[in-house]
Amino acid sequence: MTERKNHLDGLAVSLLIACCAFWGFQQVLIKTTVAEVPPLWQASLRMTGALALLWVWCIVRRIPLFGRDGTLAAGLLAGLLFAGEFACIYIGLQLTTASRLTIFLYTSPFVVALLLPRLVKAERLRGVQWLGLGIAFLGVIVAFSESFMHDASGRLGGDALALAGGILWGLTTLTIRASRLATASAEKTLFYQLAVTVVVSPLLSLALGETWSLSYSGQAWFSIGLQTAVGAFASYLAWMWLLRHYPATRISSFTFLTPLFALLFGVLLLSEALTVQLVLALAGVALGIVLVNRRPAPDETATTNPTSRALP
Repeated sequence: MTERKNHLDGLAVSLLIACCAFWGFQQVLIKTTVAEVPPLWQASLRMTGALALLWVWCIVRRIPLFGRDGTLAAGLLAGLLFAGEFACIYIGLQLTTASRLTIFLYTSPFVVALLLPRLVKAERLRGVQWLGLGIAFLGVIVAFSESFMHDASGRLGGDALALAGGILWGLTTLTIRASRLATASAEKTLFYQLAVTVVVSPLLSLALGETWSLSYSGQAWFSIGLQTAVGAFASYLAWMWLLRHYPATRISSFTFLTPLFALLFGVLLLSEALTVQLVLALAGVALGIVLVNRRPAPDETATTNPTSRALP
């Protein structure tokens, strides 16, 4: 069995920052492409392409995907939760603003922190780490404070879908960390999620009456290609690998960086204003992440479960 680490090292932090940076950039890609490519059809193309890349990756590296290892039930559940999350996000974006959706979506780390320690004792957070989560979330709220409060009427349905998406994201992490998937390869864990989403997304796209086409501009295909190869394949594969090797409650705290990276890329690429709220938010999220990942003092360690690297 692969040894699970009880803290984040330099490799984990580097991968997390890289993933969050691209996920933030991906929001800009989706925003600039959705006018040409309908959102759920865009998601269908992304996930189908990522599934094909993953399949080739596994063939080249001789990684088995279909061996009987007791992960089927958990894998299908993770896949349904993953597909449901994206459905909530894409449908929710049509009913509420991106800023409001972001706030509700990034309740996910709290879902992980509240529920996962009930199943995996080593994932329990201390008081200072809960404080860090709160500060990081407050930073996200500060970043989006102006647009979040603007014209809130009539957006309840979209807000509810965004909150549901955040809960489903947290439950996906919970399923992966607290089931047989915790010992499966990152490739197989991602395969379950992509495969189920490839089935579900086109059906939802048809149900919503989206128009399907493959006749798009080169810019749109470049955007979809980046979302596929780097987003849905490489970054998600890295995330699955991180979930297998590091504490899920701690790596989840880094996801608060994603919406802030999205705002930064908006400033750099879309000429959006750099505000005081954004600077304060970056400082708050950074402080929160530091507190969540603060190594305990020796006397604190003595009071915690010493088997922090073992699954129950």
